[in-house]
Amino acid sequence: MSNPSSPDTSVDDCLLALQEVSFTYRALPVINNLNWRWEQGQQWACIGPNGAGKTTLAKLISRQLQHASSLHWGSGLEQGIAYVCFEQQKALCDRDQHLDDSEFRSDAQDPGTTVKRAILGRTEPTGEFDQWSQRLGITHILQRGIRFISTGEMRKTLLLRAILSQPSLLILDSPLDGLDRNSQQEMQQIIDGLLASSMRLLLLDRQLGNIPQGISHVLVLSEGEVCASGERVQVLDDPAVQSLMSPPPLELGALPHPAARPYSLDSQHPLLELHKVGVSYQETEVLRDLEWTFNKGQHCCISGPNGCGKTTLLSLVNGDNHKAYGQDITLFGIRRGSGESVWDIKQKYGTVNTQLHLKHVRGMKVIEVVVSGFFDTVGLYDDWGDQQRQIAVEWLQALGLGEYEKQAFDTLSFGVQRMVLLARAMVKSPIILILDEPCLGLDGHHKQTVLRAIDHIAANSDTHILYVSHSAGEMPDCINQQLQFVPTADGFEVQVSDSVAQAS
Repeated sequence: MSNPSSPDTSVDDCLLALQEVSFTYRALPVINNLNWRWEQGQQWACIGPNGAGKTTLAKLISRQLQHASSLHWGSGLEQGIAYVCFEQQKALCDRDQHLDDSEFRSDAQDPGTTVKRAILGRTEPTGEFDQWSQRLGITHILQRGIRFISTGEMRKTLLLRAILSQPSLLILDSPLDGLDRNSQQEMQQIIDGLLASSMRLLLLDRQLGNIPQGISHVLVLSEGEVCASGERVQVLDDPAVQSLMSPPPLELGALPHPAARPYSLDSQHPLLELHKVGVSYQETEVLRDLEWTFNKGQHCCISGPNGCGKTTLLSLVNGDNHKAYGQDITLFGIRRGSGESVWDIKQKYGTVNTQLHLKHVRGMKVIEVVVSGFFDTVGLYDDWGDQQRQIAVEWLQALGLGEYEKQAFDTLSFGVQRMVLLARAMVKSPIILILDEPCLGLDGHHKQTVLRAIDHIAANSDTHILYVSHSAGEMPDCINQQLQFVPTADGFEVQVSDSVAQAS
């Protein structure tokens, strides 16, 4: 294994070389004195827990961050570097949302940028485009707006766009995240094929088990510094690496007393009732004759492949989807469309999802992010008092986050940020906690921490869990109802059962 602290001044023949590279963000070091060489013929993966510095390294290599001349790009990178990551998804969707003109259209619909246009821009499709679209399984969504596709479908869209640019180096940030089990297997096969081709890949990941066999060398980062670097087998067998990637679990504390709720529930009715519910967008049928009853005392896992309709279902019950009107949908004992406001519905929910995470307002302190949960705002724009602060502090302590109260949210690792957002969702003691892929983007340690925290909440409060996931092994123990989208010849069929089965 190479010595990470010894720079090599001979860089003429290598593909990439970093010599004593450091990078600081908001006066805090993100990359510290990093030395790394990429020789011709090697294929690398960079692994590490949340907050290790992987994303910053990728941005430095792809020239998205400016840096001094201590980075050397070799002669094999003339065709440029493509970087596929979640931030690209956010930027595309934010731009598309900004250009949305549906309120001025007679049909009140704006499909926005289609998947095909997001991939090709203004160029015409080629045979290579057609072949890759089929290989990635996205031909059926090419004419759909990017705001109306799943996280996994967006990941495939960005990958195809990057591949068609024919880069000298392709950087993939957690390429299996956001994909269902079958899509993960397909993506692994595609990555294996790319690794065996002439294309150079740098894979960023948080899981030791996600490193393909085609990777020859591994770089391990911890808090911006090199923990290990060298040949794959040596690095992955290093006890220090094993310890880094499997730290002890976070200690959880007692839950606070429930916050006062400005509403009461009808104890005679289920929490949610949907009968023969259907949703279509133009000619695309998303839901058909859906039957679902969610009772008090239940915690439901909603599972199914990418694009099956899970997000659409959530939008029907949380007040976000206007297609709920005129259908047989009863929320908390009140028929949808009988006079209740969207706020009447939303105040009964807490929510954690990736989009909320990516949209957080920069510059906020952790305590401010948690308090914003009282107002259901992305950012804190209302006056807040001592009682709200106290409840927020108690939730931070209950989830093992007390030490972060006064820290800037932006400076925390992605995994700790996700736990802070869980505290934000719980401060108003919601009747239902919606967790839409809450483990997406987390390393193994933080995934287990989130799952333990969910079980802690389910066992020690009256909050009910709606847990959305299609990744194997990521279902909390509290789940006692399954709602599964099962593929059929012409779409998906929803099956609901009270037996606990592995999420698909």
